[in-house]
Amino acid sequence: MAKGRTRVVCFGDVIDDVVAIPLGPIRDDTDTASAIRFRAGGSAANTAAWLGSLGAETHFFGAVNTADVDRHTALLRAHNVTAQLRGQQELPTGAIVVIVAGQQRTMLTERGANARLDPAWIGDELLVDSAVLHVTGHTLLNDAGAHGIADLIARAKALGVTVSVDPGSAGFIADYGVAEFFAAIDGADIIFPSLDEGRLLTGREAPEHIVAALGASFGTVVLTLGVAGVVVFHEGQTMRFAATEASIVDPTGAGDAFCAGYLGEWVRSDDVTAAARAGAAVASRAVGIVGGRPPAAAAV
Repeated sequence: MAKGRTRVVCFGDVIDDVVAIPLGPIRDDTDTASAIRFRAGGSAANTAAWLGSLGAETHFFGAVNTADVDRHTALLRAHNVTAQLRGQQELPTGAIVVIVAGQQRTMLTERGANARLDPAWIGDELLVDSAVLHVTGHTLLNDAGAHGIADLIARAKALGVTVSVDPGSAGFIADYGVAEFFAAIDGADIIFPSLDEGRLLTGREAPEHIVAALGASFGTVVLTLGVAGVVVFHEGQTMRFAATEASIVDPTGAGDAFCAGYLGEWVRSDDVTAAARAGAAVASRAVGIVGGRPPAAAAV
């Protein structure tokens, strides 16, 4: 990390989430009583919101329908995020129906305007004073594709910026291709896979074997295990950290919040241990609320 820099730049999806929590077993072809809430979401936007709420200088780049630019800009501003959103006239804002069942989720996704994401929107004049560029795997599913992300990572690295990647989901990686995914994010410094993503990326089962395998390609591997905690591989050393105890209301966005807590602490202290613990603490807050972002009142 370049000395003295603390800004984090996030690039990725903005989503309108419909979070449905059934109050009993789902019954086919009839009603199931549920709690249904509408929330702003998107993995990268969620991470930006948590970072801003934690006091980190945060810039976010994304795409929504033209009619939603002001609304989503204001939602991110409520968390102290500087949002640069591009409006797309012909595509809707991305949307996900999230069906929550305890610690499990089922997600029905329409990427919408996120398909128009362009890494070229992030200029070198912003990167040159930034500590971290954080991107999510789903940004590969846009018109610029792998070439655009590879160019963005290369530009950031040339300017001394640390690059972190949240893979997105095991389903996405399986559809995209493991080898293709690795090629597109070549040069990234930090990767934040879940256990399912780590197993898919490496073909290994045990967390310690997964992080060691990924450590051949990334300087820091942060493998999130949900209630089982976190395993970190850094500078050849494997460290395990317990999860922070919490009552789980909705696991949506817990990984995004973890990334924010980790990166927010790391740009301040350059301490991997403190960062992992901070990530676990923020994730524990995220699972206690509905949706993937902090309440606006939590912003500082």
